Amino acid sequence: MKEDSLANKVYLEVRKKILSSQLVGGARLVESSWAEKLSVSRVAVREAFMRLAGENLVEFGEKGGCFVKKMTVEDVKDIRELRELLEVGALKMLFAKKDKALIKDLELICNDFSEMVSKGYYGGACEADVRFHERIIQGTGNSRLVSIYQNSNIPLFHMKIGAILGQMEDYLETDQEHRQIVAALKSNDWDSAYDTLVKHLDRGEHEALELVED
Repeated sequence: MKEDSLANKVYLEVRKKILSSQLVGGARLVESSWAEKLSVSRVAVREAFMRLAGENLVEFGEKGGCFVKKMTVEDVKDIRELRELLEVGALKMLFAKKDKALIKDLELICNDFSEMVSKGYYGGACEADVRFHERIIQGTGNSRLVSIYQNSNIPLFHMKIGAILGQMEDYLETDQEHRQIVAALKSNDWDSAYDTLVKHLDRGEHEALELVED
């Protein structure tokens, strides 16, 4: 496989881990570890890190090293506003489309999320959460909207990875909120879908701010 393809492999994997909160702000990314983990050269890893830095997802320390970029209070508030603009708009478009295949896809993602949580695979659950929101955007069929959403690198900022009992409430609430959105789509209940999505985003902002302000 060519070096640029290997670098893209690393880029996609690390980006996924960052956006699904499996790599938190401040976490150090060690070239040798990622090279060994993904069976690529350190050159490919370095190229991937440079690309991620260009997208403001990671940063290089003054004394060397690459780190996941920490979010500020302003970052959280900006992300919350952007997500509402894009996701509420996308959801409105889905109500106009009434795409049964899309609803089925969302149900399958919900089931995947539930299964991951029940088995304690919290990283996989967070990736399923990201897929749920991405599928809403993709379901619009608007390539420009999809591109804007992807290029915005919108993170899943309300999940906290781990099996600590106090964190389970977040996973259960997320599962319930996702399913309520899907149910509202099936029953053509816009008010319920809108209220649930906004509640979901509000909760995410609140929990993210608690982490940032600690």
